[in-house]
Amino acid sequence: MSSPVPDRHTREFRNVTAETFRTDILPAAKPAILRGLVGDWPAVQAGLTSPEALTDHIRGFDTGAPVRFAEAPPEVEGRFFYNDGMTGVNFTQRESTVGAVLDRLLALRGQDAPPAVAMQSVPEPQALPGFARANPSPLLGDDVFPRLWIGNAATVHTHHDMNDNIACAVAGRRRFILFPPDQTQNLYIGPFERTPAGPPVSMVSVIEPDLDRHPRFAAAWAAAEVADLEPGDALFIPYMWWHHVQSLDRFSVLVNYWWNDAQMQAGPLEAMIHAILGIRDLPPSQRETWRAMFDAFVFEADDPPGGHLPEDMRGVQGRLSPTAAARARQILARTLAN
Repeated sequence: MSSPVPDRHTREFRNVTAETFRTDILPAAKPAILRGLVGDWPAVQAGLTSPEALTDHIRGFDTGAPVRFAEAPPEVEGRFFYNDGMTGVNFTQRESTVGAVLDRLLALRGQDAPPAVAMQSVPEPQALPGFARANPSPLLGDDVFPRLWIGNAATVHTHHDMNDNIACAVAGRRRFILFPPDQTQNLYIGPFERTPAGPPVSMVSVIEPDLDRHPRFAAAWAAAEVADLEPGDALFIPYMWWHHVQSLDRFSVLVNYWWNDAQMQAGPLEAMIHAILGIRDLPPSQRETWRAMFDAFVFEADDPPGGHLPEDMRGVQGRLSPTAAARARQILARTLAN
């Protein structure tokens, strides 16, 4: 079953170069379909010939290194998620090789209701070295390596990544439903501590939303946009945009690139959890006081903090040196240990 489609469609670009991507698309921090970006890849051309031709192409780079893959029974209809009691997940994970999983996917294509199978985030340098040289990124440097996502008709629940992302459809159609970060509260996010596959996910089924249980999702849907990719197309997903991903065909290959140009001293998610521990349950008047403090010292609502102090006395109000950052982490470690 394919997902419903929002009214808003992601903006499209053609003939994108590395320069236009860096100057026009990336700074806008909005999703963008890059039509035909990788249409000349040998992998895409092989996939247009047949799934067998593409598996032969991929198999030529397979080192036999172990990779993990997930498999869900037919009754979940490709939806990788929690089990009904949220005590675990509705799929199993096992270890195999890329070649063996490709063989299984080819064998399942003839079944009316096959299990959902997915190799997710397979790192090219370890598992398929040489794939990137044969199928080079037209927009990013060699320091950003690709990951491969290979499976059949499967659904990944709405989640976000703390990276910028370019996702390239190699074989099979993909539908992305995207939600801006300001819709987080309307997406009913699941536990941070126990997730199906890494990042927190929305508890709302985009395919069959229950608005009685999740009424605020209607506002998220009004802000959502859809990006449908054909083989050879790519999608730019900006940092922290929520996205629901559905593979629409029985054999699907996607290549993605994650990168983050920001220089971070600590993880933002960990910082938020620390703030939850220290601030969320304070009385309302105290929370508002800390909101003002965060605006002044974290988000810099007005002038940058610390500018009135001598540079060598600004501490965490100034630009953190490696030594100052290490000292700040030691302070945090002591407070968390109490």
